[in-house]
Amino acid sequence: MRKLKVTELERLTADEYRASDKTPLVVVLDHVRSLNNVGSVFRTADAFRLEAVYLCGITATPPDAEIHKTALGAEDTVTWHYYKETLDAVAELRRQGYVVCAIEQAEGSIPLERFSPVENKKYAVIVGHEVKGVRQEVVDACDVCIEIPQFGTKHSLNVSVAAGIVLWDFFRKLYHPALD
Repeated sequence: MRKLKVTELERLTADEYRASDKTPLVVVLDHVRSLNNVGSVFRTADAFRLEAVYLCGITATPPDAEIHKTALGAEDTVTWHYYKETLDAVAELRRQGYVVCAIEQAEGSIPLERFSPVENKKYAVIVGHEVKGVRQEVVDACDVCIEIPQFGTKHSLNVSVAAGIVLWDFFRKLYHPALD
């Protein structure tokens, strides 16, 4: 097999991307401190054509050279909003009809593989700080808590990796169920 060249991938231009229909899915970063993680989430949001990225609290915002290093320009095409308080972002998402999901290990959390998003609903997933995770007050404000099963010695994943796993799972289940 031959690796494809970038010119063979038939990717959207930045203008085509901005004008395209978006997946009704938002990712919220709750006090994520690493600029590389922020950039990586932008790039994942671009890959699945998400509606937006919400940056909250201490999470850095574009333009920023460190974000750009991993986003590779996705920060210029993916819609983003900044909220000083994550709870304000959650309130706004609820007003817009989103089901808000914390990605966190918690009592009563639903394992990702058992979570079944409902067709024709809009979802927002919240990932948190690299050490502290999604803050308790934010978990309390969510409709559901979803947990990524883990089977090794560590109890957590890198925030951008966790976001990628969850966003792919939502995208697959909601918009491409034939991939199951």
